[in-house]
Amino acid sequence: MSFNDTLVIETKGLEKSFGNVKVLQGVDLSVKQNSIFGFLGPNGAGKTTTMKILLGLIRPTGGSGSIFGRDIVQESVAIRERIGYLPQQPRFIEYMSARENLEFTAAFFYTGPKSKIRMRCDEMLELVGLTDKAERPIRTFSGGEKQRLGIALAQVNYPDLLILDEPASALDPLGRQEVLEIMQRLRKHTSIFYSTHILDDVQRVSDSVAILNHGKVVASGPIELILNGQGSIIYCMTIKGEPEGLGEKLANLPWVTHTSVSQHNGSSLWQISVNDEVEAETNLLRYVLADEMITVTEFNRKKYELEEVFMEVIKGDGNGR
Repeated sequence: MSFNDTLVIETKGLEKSFGNVKVLQGVDLSVKQNSIFGFLGPNGAGKTTTMKILLGLIRPTGGSGSIFGRDIVQESVAIRERIGYLPQQPRFIEYMSARENLEFTAAFFYTGPKSKIRMRCDEMLELVGLTDKAERPIRTFSGGEKQRLGIALAQVNYPDLLILDEPASALDPLGRQEVLEIMQRLRKHTSIFYSTHILDDVQRVSDSVAILNHGKVVASGPIELILNGQGSIIYCMTIKGEPEGLGEKLANLPWVTHTSVSQHNGSSLWQISVNDEVEAETNLLRYVLADEMITVTEFNRKKYELEEVFMEVIKGDGNGR
């Protein structure tokens, strides 16, 4: 995935306290234009509070932040004109149709002929796959259809930034897939900042992530870096044959820090931790293949599942549960 380096959201040392309770503690975020940014954390981590600050609904008690280069406190009204927002539980006028809900919302943003508003609403209904249900009342919609309509409502004003709070949390796998596909289609038009606890979804669509725990960012960066273990470099190797003494030989290499091995279907599965990625890429496989009695059938750098990384950084945080 590619996107430019222009920052849509930037916060530095963002803090928020309610009385003596510190909800946010020095939150730093950088969200690039036309990216999909996943904002993760356990319940009570401070995700919704951060979103409310970005939306100008509450004020921070410390630090600073900007959206589109504008100060989130001093210029919040101007910022909100360019943002679309989907709350975790969107509300609709249930007796009205999908089209009527859209036209009602769009009327707050557009002046001029009604045909122009109707044209925009048609675009949004097509975008979220609800054209054939446009005239149905909302009370007959499924949860997934309501969530898709919520995204259409958030997008109706051509926002430069979409903030989505748990956009797929209550949906079945098919509904989640539909929402993710819509998010991917929208990325060419806008930037997306969303919170979720469904880590598989984040891994599938996000460019970058930040993990929040007890009000602090405990991990952040491009998803590729996060899944590579953030500095923990491990190479995996599957070997056939009799690698006698290989563990001792690897341990003598100055850039190898740890090795582990297990057996599976007549092969040995090796995990080799290193502290020098360049040296390992250049010489590790060559070193092993110097033994003519063994065959390497697989060799790659270990990539983590996001759930592994999430649990590791949450448990490793000093204030973690």
